[in-house]
Amino acid sequence: MPFSLPQKVTQENALQLEKEGLSNSENLRVINCSSLNDFDSTVLTVLLAWQKKLQANGQSILIEHAPKKLKVLAGVYGVSALLGL
Repeated sequence: MPFSLPQKVTQENALQLEKEGLSNSENLRVINCSSLNDFDSTVLTVLLAWQKKLQANGQSILIEHAPKKLKVLAGVYGVSALLGL
């Protein structure tokens, strides 16, 4: 079952979201971004933390339905390859 990101991921909820994902890491293999439309670069921090957790277990995340802005941000920050974007 994919882990779905909420509509909004900003500084206000990023830490809580990161913790929620890390406590349910078995669901992090597929991240559904179809609802995501209000976000800033903190979403990359969350995704990278989750990726690091899974890599420690020999796995990686698959990001589905990534909005164009997320792909652009990942490119600007140089983490596109790390996140499979």
